[in-house]
Amino acid sequence: MTEPTPHPTTDIVTRHNPHELTPHTPDTHLTPSAAARVADGWATSTRTGYTRDWRTFTTWCTNTNRTPLPATAETLASYVDHLATNGSAPATIDRALGAIASRHAAHGHAVSTKAARMALRSYNRQWARQGGRRRQAPALTVDELRRMLETADDTLVGLRNRTLLLLGYAMMARRSELAALDITDLRPVPDGLEVFVATSKTDKDAAGATVAVPYGTHRLTCPVRTTTAYLQALAEAGTTQGPLLRSVDRHGRLAGTTDAAGRGTGRMSGAGINLIVKRLAHNADIEGITAHSLRAGPATAAAAAGAPRAWIARQGRWSEKSTAVDTYIRPADAWRDNPIRKVGL
Repeated sequence: MTEPTPHPTTDIVTRHNPHELTPHTPDTHLTPSAAARVADGWATSTRTGYTRDWRTFTTWCTNTNRTPLPATAETLASYVDHLATNGSAPATIDRALGAIASRHAAHGHAVSTKAARMALRSYNRQWARQGGRRRQAPALTVDELRRMLETADDTLVGLRNRTLLLLGYAMMARRSELAALDITDLRPVPDGLEVFVATSKTDKDAAGATVAVPYGTHRLTCPVRTTTAYLQALAEAGTTQGPLLRSVDRHGRLAGTTDAAGRGTGRMSGAGINLIVKRLAHNADIEGITAHSLRAGPATAAAAAGAPRAWIARQGRWSEKSTAVDTYIRPADAWRDNPIRKVGL
């Protein structure tokens, strides 16, 4: 009795493609690791805000028996109305729409936000008529910066705080950028310091940027001399690598070192940096200052001194098309280039 000849297709499937018989994974599904990478593609601060906004949106969808993904244009417009009715600021609603649209894009879904944007435009007018104003961190002036520096003592904590203020101001830095700096990211050069920013909000591909920090005219406000003194203090404490800005325990010991209380690297968070800036401003009797004021202040001051917009944007790592940088430049331009100065009043 002769054995049957194997069917070519069956033989190939059995020998060379054993997984063909398993259930087919839909092409629209992301693997868990791919989903994690997609989610991690946003900057840390953006990811945190978007996660919170998406959670709030999905909760509302559950309570109103709507589908969050993919969401319809009617769902988004209704959600905008819900947020507006509950008194959310227009900027908060705008960010929520961005979070929802980004989540859809990451999962390959198209979503129409036109109706939602029209609803938001209507709410913008209502909000403005009722006295609503967009809140913006005030720009910190050099005189105010000097007053804040004078409140910091000569301890390791005080030196760290002065370094935080001056590097943040000279780099027009975001607090997340300051928090991410390592000691090895700083390199002394004849004209000052070169600071490597590995990634930032507008550097989506993490190409990195080197920021030039020049010497200051006055010792108190010189970012190079102050930072150099701080680095020397760190070295004397046996720390020459790891986080630049780190916590210090009540005994004056650097967090992340062997004898310090607590565990971990001791790297300060963006929120921690913001708290220090607010505390120093409070000690100097200056109201409303936040870590973002370290970014807004030098941009405004540089514009008032006539620095070109492109140079300001480059120093602060704003994208070339950014409108955010203009919000800091325009107040200076409004006085320096004011046409009423030319009419002879």
